[in-house]
Amino acid sequence: MIQPTRRAFAAATGLATLGLALGAAAQQPVKIGIIYPLSGNSASAGNYSKMAIEVGADVVNNGNAELAKIMPIAKGGGLSGLGGAKVQLIFADNQGTPAAGQNQALRLISEEKVAALIGAYQSGITVTASAIAERHGIPFLTAESVAANLTERGFKWFFRTTPVAIDFARAYSTFLREQKAAGQKVGSIAIVQENTEYGNSVASVIADQFAKDGLTVTQKIAYSANSSDVQPQVLQLKEKNPDVVIFISYTSDAILYTKTMKELGWKPAIMIADNAGFNDPAFVKSMSSLVEGLVNRSTFAGGKPGSVPYIFNELYKKKTGGDNLDDVSARGLQGFLVMADAINRAGSTEPAKIRDALKATNLPADQMVTGYDGVKFDTKGQNVLASTLVTQMRSGKYVAIWPKARATDQVVLPYKGW
Repeated sequence: MIQPTRRAFAAATGLATLGLALGAAAQQPVKIGIIYPLSGNSASAGNYSKMAIEVGADVVNNGNAELAKIMPIAKGGGLSGLGGAKVQLIFADNQGTPAAGQNQALRLISEEKVAALIGAYQSGITVTASAIAERHGIPFLTAESVAANLTERGFKWFFRTTPVAIDFARAYSTFLREQKAAGQKVGSIAIVQENTEYGNSVASVIADQFAKDGLTVTQKIAYSANSSDVQPQVLQLKEKNPDVVIFISYTSDAILYTKTMKELGWKPAIMIADNAGFNDPAFVKSMSSLVEGLVNRSTFAGGKPGSVPYIFNELYKKKTGGDNLDDVSARGLQGFLVMADAINRAGSTEPAKIRDALKATNLPADQMVTGYDGVKFDTKGQNVLASTLVTQMRSGKYVAIWPKARATDQVVLPYKGW
């Protein structure tokens, strides 16, 4: 038997040591910063999204046999492109304020050394948090913020998976024009919006689109977000009595408007909610009996057994003790999965390589948790395959009513309320 020379033995030992070192380095967890309202008036939405993203991270790290048949990232064992490195979620509370969101983004980047950021639910907070990420050259993905200007800032590190205000405006317009053709009155329309980035931006886009389509907005009511009294606004609505009212409000305001409308005994023939607070599980659980027939937008409507949305919803129900994914939590989960897929394809935690991988994203519809047609970003970072549904509150839950090809039930009007 030939004995190895000392030099050969040392070389082999050195290579083995190097291999172990490289393997250990490859196994370092990949930190992703998640900025959500975990306290304050939108804490319910933030915490439900947090749990949904945790479900997604568990699937990436540990796998799911059913999902793995459809989604390569669900095979488990961590990120294969980084030698099986696990995803580590670092959550930060934006407290519902732009300043806190900005500070948390800076902390996650400078102290936690995250590879990428996801957030921040409210558009007004996404504005400030993403600006910090842009300044530091860190990829930032928003899964929910819909303000039109977010992708108009010339940013190079910003990406958005959700459909946006113009998509919703076109959906509402088409829906209302179809109702008009069916004999419903839509001659007068009121828009009620909270006066932060989200409310002001969406209201403007809806009004502009309606004007182009021959729908008449006769009343616009802006109010201070997180108001303690909306009786004056509801009295204005009651006086003008529009056929249609569209609310753009976060959770505490949505609850307050619902209670006040009942107290003052006023409701329109068609009431539309621009998602947000009206879709929060906390709102649905406490207020659904008072808003029977409420029309809402959504990107999530469940799915058939064996589908991605169905499987993820079952996993989510196990984690939450029976709660279903809702629109916001499903969009948050979808955003995380897109980011994890990009990091995996990048095979690196270098921000520039993650950004390039995000730019090259091209995910098909059958891999979506949400009802998007897929994910593919344009040069501004907007997902051009995002799409939306119109739903209606029926006996405590939302069902899809539009477009007809994706509807699970017929629209029922006029709005019943309580």
